[in-house]
Amino acid sequence: MADPRIYGGDDPDRRQDSSRRLYNPYQDLQIPYRTLYDLPTSPEFLFQEESVAQRRSWGENLTYYTGIGYLTGAVAGASLGFHRALRAAEPGDTLKIRVNRILNSSGQDGRRIGNRLGVLGLLYAGMESGMVAARDTDDWINSVTAGLGTGVLFKAANGPRSAAVAGAIGGLMVGAAVAGKQMLKRYVPI
Repeated sequence: MADPRIYGGDDPDRRQDSSRRLYNPYQDLQIPYRTLYDLPTSPEFLFQEESVAQRRSWGENLTYYTGIGYLTGAVAGASLGFHRALRAAEPGDTLKIRVNRILNSSGQDGRRIGNRLGVLGLLYAGMESGMVAARDTDDWINSVTAGLGTGVLFKAANGPRSAAVAGAIGGLMVGAAVAGKQMLKRYVPI
């Protein structure tokens, strides 16, 4: 066992000796090391134009919508797979078989739905950012058009009729979300 005097163990003489000075590794450097930890709480911008923007950049938008879509889809798919696995359980199954069925079903459904919603988020964010850049304004028209275009592009491989229906659903869903956001701003004070 190591000597406690070397490593500062429970020596009663050491605890009572308060005249000892603690080692400070920064004492001879003459630098304001405390200012490293007093960081500003407001965001810092490299360019002045960034500080007046009330919107995320296209890259942040792309990352945000893709990540939120994948995470939401993965959680929803995993819970759907969990529910399916519980319903598929047979009376003679051992605990090991049941756990394996739950893990396989949750992982498969979570991955499938998460990837689909992540792709939808990626398409939507790209189209919305493209609309903002093309029109040079940020309003509800960009969002609804991006939702419509996302639905059309996502189901384009299934044929024109399926793409048109999916585009209408996407446009209506985004329109309802924008209208709901406006209603919340109007009637719920923040």
